[in-house]
Amino acid sequence: MIVIPTIDLRHGLCVLPGPPPADESLLLGSPVMVARSWAHAGFQRLHVIDADAEGGTGSNAAVVEDVIRDGALAIQTSGGVLSTDQIERFVDAGATLVVVGARGVEEPDWLASVAEFFPGMIVVSTDVHERRVVTRGWVHSVPLDIFDLIGDLTGLPLGGVLLSAVGGNGHRSAMDLALIEDLVQACDFPVMTLGGVLAMPDLRALEHRGVVAAVIGNVLDNGQLDARLVADEFGA
Repeated sequence: MIVIPTIDLRHGLCVLPGPPPADESLLLGSPVMVARSWAHAGFQRLHVIDADAEGGTGSNAAVVEDVIRDGALAIQTSGGVLSTDQIERFVDAGATLVVVGARGVEEPDWLASVAEFFPGMIVVSTDVHERRVVTRGWVHSVPLDIFDLIGDLTGLPLGGVLLSAVGGNGHRSAMDLALIEDLVQACDFPVMTLGGVLAMPDLRALEHRGVVAAVIGNVLDNGQLDARLVADEFGA
């Protein structure tokens, strides 16, 4: 299993995850330089989130392309990817994976078409609450059991699925390891997780259950987890 750090992009800058920053203390700086810092720490892949595109307030696609083309790490892109043209743009720039969210879950015909056109490069992302699929920022609950969704995805040439657990009030909760283990066994493609990691034993528990990658952000940004120790064990 590998650990994949995240960076969030707003208005062309790298920021701490969450709402738009109220002051410059929350700005991390140039996305390319921040990406290089994660490479220097020993990581091999980076999860780049276009927070403006995800929130429908703008786009940082050109900045994402700059990070990809810099080549410091392999890049998987995420946030507001809603069209085939967007996917093609990131693939042409050299992205390793492109993560699609709500549209991939809600429009299976579109997902099937882009998966066939970009085999092994599309990752479907969804939140899960009490086994149910949740999209649109933890607000819209699709009447679909997560295992039914996995069944619908079976056979598509996907690069994987990215799953995160959510609490009842829209906050990420502790990982449901039993559910994750069952999902890994049910999938014929790689399973990645997002969130829920607070300490090294959490990462080892995910690895033990067959997760191929854990995408994590704040616990690395705020030093709760030592980035170099994490990279030494899970960087590649």
